[in-house]
Amino acid sequence: MKKALVVVDMQNDFVDGALGSEQAVSIVPAAAERIKEFEGEIFVTFDTHYKDYLETSEGKKLPVEHCIKGTKGWELNKEIENALKDKSFTAIEKNTFGSVELPEQIRNTSEDEELSIELIGLCTDICVVSNALLLKANFPEAQISVNSKYCAGVTAEKHEAALETMRSCQIDII
Repeated sequence: MKKALVVVDMQNDFVDGALGSEQAVSIVPAAAERIKEFEGEIFVTFDTHYKDYLETSEGKKLPVEHCIKGTKGWELNKEIENALKDKSFTAIEKNTFGSVELPEQIRNTSEDEELSIELIGLCTDICVVSNALLLKANFPEAQISVNSKYCAGVTAEKHEAALETMRSCQIDII
């Protein structure tokens, strides 16, 4: 069985920067340990915006500049970066909540093998759920899970609501 770990948007702006939270900060050590112990393919998404962010559809609805490419906020959290330093991984920049490139990249490495995909990261109620649903649509027979211990939402309530949505869509919540 081919195993994949998707590390969603563990960037400075989502941990302790422009859109950071205490919950996000609190999951970093455990998420870093999960990355270190994981055996399989690792994919790391980067929420990626540009200087015109506030003029985009997303920027008009969420008028907080974040993850502007080339800034410290766009970079991975240092603890996550350190966990990845001895690992081979595929970085995927995405300009919106979910990545259409992510399923393609996973498909390129799976060679029609049975597939297990685990997601961790930020934010449960935005980018984690978006990517989990895209993966479920692309790999309906794969074992897809989200490890809630290594995720945080914008709020605790939104985190729980996203987990319930994913359960409803037959994504395993660990």
